[in-house]
Amino acid sequence: MNPGYTSDLFKDKTVAITGAGSGIGWATAQLFCSLGARVYAHLGRSEHQAQLCENLYGFTADFTDAAGHHAFTDFVTSHTDRIDVLINNAGTMVGRFPAQTLSDADYSHIVSLNQDAVVRITKGLIPSLIAGAEHSGSAAIVNTVSISASTGGSPGSSIYSASKAFVSTYTKALARELAPHNIRANALSPGVIHTEFHERYSSAAKLENTRQQIPLQRLGTPEDCAPGFVFLASPALSGYITGQTLEINGGQY
Repeated sequence: MNPGYTSDLFKDKTVAITGAGSGIGWATAQLFCSLGARVYAHLGRSEHQAQLCENLYGFTADFTDAAGHHAFTDFVTSHTDRIDVLINNAGTMVGRFPAQTLSDADYSHIVSLNQDAVVRITKGLIPSLIAGAEHSGSAAIVNTVSISASTGGSPGSSIYSASKAFVSTYTKALARELAPHNIRANALSPGVIHTEFHERYSSAAKLENTRQQIPLQRLGTPEDCAPGFVFLASPALSGYITGQTLEINGGQY
């Protein structure tokens, strides 16, 4: 039986994705483009240097404050009246902050980027998702969480880990609330993926120690994660899956 994974799997579909300037988000945006989707992508705070694919429309905004969240929502809704897929992928640790020295400003930045952005952008685009579901029969939300949402993460990442756990629970709640509108909501939880994120916040020795503890004996790549978003976004591939978290971590968790 053909699973539906073809080059036109998302033909005439519209995808909105945040955090697509590099790493997992960039690989995911490119894959959706290759499958025929029209993609509206938040590229972070500065324009991505790589060549944008023909049907990808980039937008830059700082998600550490509410203005950036609303600006992205306005960008999407000004270009299209419906979307089929929303991927909330933007997020980072901002830095490693021991619990006893965490400042109010650092706390606010982490929560704004990893938690508030997901809530505000989802709220702002639910009408567009409902319109997409009414047009196509279904729509989907996929939120990026993290292995640290389940494990608590490593020292200095407590608020990052907690914010990702919030998104995980929020996703389950969305799945129940939006099911009557034929909108599915799932999460994708990457393990240790070799991106700029870990180059910035983890030492080479720490990454090597982690690699040795992963059953598949390697760190993940953005390309390992991107097909997971496609799977969870496609009604042909996962039409009866909602409220779930897909773990992509090489067996680490």
